[in-house]
Amino acid sequence: MRSYLAVLFLTVAMSSLLHAQAANSAASCIECHSKQTPNIVSDWKLSKHSQLEVTCVSCHGDQHQSGSDVAKVKIPTPETCAQCHQTQVDQYKHGKHSKAWAAMMAMPTIHWQPMAMIEGQKGCGACHKIGEKPVEEIAKLRSQGNEFGSAACDSCHTRHTFSVEEAKSPQACETCHMGFDHPQWEMYSSSKHGVREDLKQRGILKAEAAAPTCQTCHMQNGDHGVRTAWGFLAVRLPLPEDKQWAADRATILQALGVLDPDGKPTALVATVQAADLARLTQEDWQKERDKMLKTCNQCHSGNFARQQLEAGDDMIKNADHLMAEAIKIVAGLYKDGIVPQPKNYNYAFPNLLTFHDAPTVVEQKLFVMYLEHRMRTFQGTFHASPDYALWYGWSEMQRDLTEIRELAEQMRREKKGPALTPALLR
Repeated sequence: MRSYLAVLFLTVAMSSLLHAQAANSAASCIECHSKQTPNIVSDWKLSKHSQLEVTCVSCHGDQHQSGSDVAKVKIPTPETCAQCHQTQVDQYKHGKHSKAWAAMMAMPTIHWQPMAMIEGQKGCGACHKIGEKPVEEIAKLRSQGNEFGSAACDSCHTRHTFSVEEAKSPQACETCHMGFDHPQWEMYSSSKHGVREDLKQRGILKAEAAAPTCQTCHMQNGDHGVRTAWGFLAVRLPLPEDKQWAADRATILQALGVLDPDGKPTALVATVQAADLARLTQEDWQKERDKMLKTCNQCHSGNFARQQLEAGDDMIKNADHLMAEAIKIVAGLYKDGIVPQPKNYNYAFPNLLTFHDAPTVVEQKLFVMYLEHRMRTFQGTFHASPDYALWYGWSEMQRDLTEIRELAEQMRREKKGPALTPALLR
């Protein structure tokens, strides 16, 4: 009994000592940073972390003690958050956000961009930092002076409040999901869903009124996986039964380097799979579609929800037909020697993932058609934004195709040279 009491006393004493040390360490951090970075401290004081005595040391370690040893500060990663939030981190790791850094790095010309845009996180890297990075890559980035942005979770729960309420608001998604190739914020905020949420936030609609947010549809029950049926690029396997659509999608997949000229998967499929860029089985696609139907059914009838989502499928089908025709026109320019095909392109198809680095105007127009206007066509439909689906999407695709046709014809005429008129033959 005495032994038990002694152990109990020692345990309580050690716990009290550690608690006192943590409190002293936190007080030391607060005293200094209240002068150096006061808003960090004020944000932390507003957080639940502060209420639960999760201090600076919990996330940043205890090696940094003064202004002379700042390099010893531990920069948090998802594993840091997993100490308390294991379920959410596990969900995140099975979702597309965790693949964001890998997906960016898989783009063929990403390393041609200024370092500030990628590793420095002032362009693509600023949003794609939400993705996981291997330990060795974090070390490499740190050695280059780009040690920040490895936490991932703070992309939505911004530091140092780490607010759940902030992350549950649609505005939390606005920084990344807007603009050229993924204007989901603009689409959502102009849709009836977004308008109702805005009216709720303004107090015009009551708090109890139904108004889906981004999280309602894409993070059902708080699931941090964040996946969709069609994936980011709206291409998937297996090919559809509709022969025309199957042929059009195969052409797009060939221009993405995923299928070879015979329609067989290439080695790039493994990269696409690892980056979670597309659904590669019917079961995987159906699982995500069923989740969305269940979510829509909270406000709409099953028939209505199914019809609306099928309208999105139909717009992908129509957009793919225009896209495939444009790809074939550019591929024809390669075949006939009108445009030299870059050596790093495969299978006599343009590479849609070279973005603005495509070497000619006609190839850049093709990239814009694919990554800006095709995206808006189907995303606008799924996000219930009529203007984006039509005027910023479908209509622009039609105009792109017309311009690509005319550019190709003009290039062919210029290649042949001036026609031999009777006057020139004399």
